Amino acid sequence: MIYIYLILVNVIAFWLMHHDKEAAKAGKWRTPERRLWLFAIIGGACGIWAGMVQFRHKTKHPSFQVGVPLLVLADIFIIARYFI
Repeated sequence: MIYIYLILVNVIAFWLMHHDKEAAKAGKWRTPERRLWLFAIIGGACGIWAGMVQFRHKTKHPSFQVGVPLLVLADIFIIARYFI
């Protein structure tokens, strides 16, 4: 069950990064950073990070440069502790 949750939250997080990048380019309504951080914190950090790399989005924001990789490491640690 946890696998399904993690896959789903990361797919949504990745999509949010894509959606926000496209909205930024088009000058439309943006996804609030608070929502991006929420998804990163609830287990979607890998999806956010993949979206940062794939879409070159939020890569110049220091909070994202540092915070997202730290959350990825935290996710890995928590998952490893849970399954090992």
